[in-house]
Amino acid sequence: MKKNIILTTLMAALAVTGCANKSIYSGNVYTSSQAKETRAISYGTIVSVREVQIQAPSSGVIGTTAGGALGGIAGSSMGGGRGSDLLGVLVGTVGAIVGNQIEQGMSKVASLEMVIRKDDGAEIVVVQKKEAGLTVGKRVRLVGSASDVNVSPL
Repeated sequence: MKKNIILTTLMAALAVTGCANKSIYSGNVYTSSQAKETRAISYGTIVSVREVQIQAPSSGVIGTTAGGALGGIAGSSMGGGRGSDLLGVLVGTVGAIVGNQIEQGMSKVASLEMVIRKDDGAEIVVVQKKEAGLTVGKRVRLVGSASDVNVSPL
């Protein structure tokens, strides 16, 4: 019974890892620090688009801990005696590695790398979350500065 409660709790913790806020990489989302501030605006045309992934920040703690605990519980419940303890440590270690990799994978955001020719002739590259309407030849609005820009279709 106790193992089932621990197992369920750890599985829920691992599931929450995939619920990280990934919409912050969208051209339609502004951070609270960007609200009520003056931002530069310019216009351009998308010259090329390439699908890429943004690796959202994740500590790896939840995946590693949950995977290790689940593996440890599963491994120690097999067999008996010292073998059970060793198997628990071994499977727990493998579980920690797998859990970390799952968390990292769930933290990726489908995105676009866009080359944009601004109306002044300069070309820039912007990476942001994949959104409908951001295609080659599309006119776009660029709001922000070189280090913090949002791209949205016109």
